[in-house]
Amino acid sequence: MASFAGLSFSTTEDTLAEAFSQFGQVVEAKIIVNKTSNRSKGYGYVTFNAVDEAKKALSNMNGKILEGRAIFVDNVEPTRPGRRGTTED
Repeated sequence: MASFAGLSFSTTEDTLAEAFSQFGQVVEAKIIVNKTSNRSKGYGYVTFNAVDEAKKALSNMNGKILEGRAIFVDNVEPTRPGRRGTTED
């Protein structure tokens, strides 16, 4: 999964998926929104079908301009259900 920041507030999940799909099969493109205003917070996640696709997107999209803004892309591991905020092994 790739996380990104720096999105234009007008970028949609469809636009995001289209931009990243050149590097592989996008399973999900999710923009995080403010619960009160329903406005984009300027960051989100793209999930790919394969790890190598995500790595290719990371190396090619980091620092690129998308809808007039430079985006910053990083690799993140999905959290496992029930493990958030715990210290158990």
